[in-house]
Amino acid sequence: MSKKVNRREFLGTGAAAGAGFWITGRQSVFAQEKGPNAKVNVAVIGAGGKGGGEIKGVQAAGDNIAFLCDVDEKMLDGASKVAPEAKRYNDYREMFDKEAKNFDAVTVSTPDHSHFHASMLAIKNKKHVYTQKPLVHSVWEARTIAEAAKEHKVVTQMGNQGHASDARREQVEMVQQGVLGKVTQVHCWTNRPIWAQGMDRPKEPQPVPAHLKWDLFLGPSPERPYHKAYHPFSWRGWWDFGTGALGDMACHLMDMPFWGLDLGYPTSVEAEGEPLHPETGPKWMIVKLKFPARGDKPPVDFTWYDGGKMPPVELAKGAKIGANGYILVGDKGSLVALDEQGQNRKLYPEELKDVKVEKTLPRTGGGHEWGNHREWLDAIKGKGKTQCGFEYAGPFTEAVLIGIAAFRAGKKLDWDGKAMKATNCPEAAQYIKREYRKGWEI
Repeated sequence: MSKKVNRREFLGTGAAAGAGFWITGRQSVFAQEKGPNAKVNVAVIGAGGKGGGEIKGVQAAGDNIAFLCDVDEKMLDGASKVAPEAKRYNDYREMFDKEAKNFDAVTVSTPDHSHFHASMLAIKNKKHVYTQKPLVHSVWEARTIAEAAKEHKVVTQMGNQGHASDARREQVEMVQQGVLGKVTQVHCWTNRPIWAQGMDRPKEPQPVPAHLKWDLFLGPSPERPYHKAYHPFSWRGWWDFGTGALGDMACHLMDMPFWGLDLGYPTSVEAEGEPLHPETGPKWMIVKLKFPARGDKPPVDFTWYDGGKMPPVELAKGAKIGANGYILVGDKGSLVALDEQGQNRKLYPEELKDVKVEKTLPRTGGGHEWGNHREWLDAIKGKGKTQCGFEYAGPFTEAVLIGIAAFRAGKKLDWDGKAMKATNCPEAAQYIKREYRKGWEI
């Protein structure tokens, strides 16, 4: 299954019309053909790790896991215990070739480097798609997948569970309704990486475990010998497979400010960290993004910290901040989130602490991640819309991943978001759009 699939084949033409209420204003095709109360048959691509969460999320919504796909038989064995009726595959391309008519939607929870190819194949086949964060592996992929989802009118959602939490949606409403006034600074931080980074490639290859399809794991990334340093967990730190601490956590922590402030494309980005290594992410990194004014909203300076780096302590207003969080600074007040999702937050000055805002965003019923799955599955059935569909998640992911391009290029980038180009640094192009292994070209 190494058939070359070109970009035209991926994007295709003549997509089914009216695939989602959220795009067309009509019921989804699924609801028209099967009814709004029918079960959605879901194929899970990447069945271990976060894929186990996708299985539970689909089942919690009352829908059906029809297929399981993973390059690791041990992962499939674990998934089969909770979805015993699902048919198993190692290669998602084979699954599509043989079974496409037998499922309605897919979840994609592979390592980052395979998100784009699996998700785009689903979109081409007019399957609704739930893809884990970060949405894709590069800026170009984020732009391309958002355009394709819009063209094919499929219902999409990025796997960013906090986006569905009641706490985050209330905070977005606060920002949008001016509780903090004009926000000009945002700071986000994480304790990641909690895996190895900043090291050389292992020199001694190891035998491929019998349960692992190594060539399928590599997918579109360059060939290299197997080593346990890459699979099953530590792939995040390697540029060929993951997107480091920024890709792992920024789609959680940067989400509320990006959403609430309607940030769009930055105009510049610079990054520092140690070490600058061709193979892996750094042990720590700081990324500084500048976003332009948007209507009556002022420009925003947005700073990301990881690997133990933190924002100035005075910004926390005396609050005891944790391993992950974010701070928004406005001319009327500040919001300090003391955890990843902002469930525990403080508003300053004190008179803001009991502020009430108008509820303008739908609620999913709490802070647990199953709300994100349920919202997606409901939208497939024509009930409402997703709030983290690729039309939002694509531009958001671009703003996250451009920080990696700046770090790897070793230079501040003057960024033309619309043209997807660093106007002062042509050498950054290799990090905006990557090359794919033979047989996986698009």
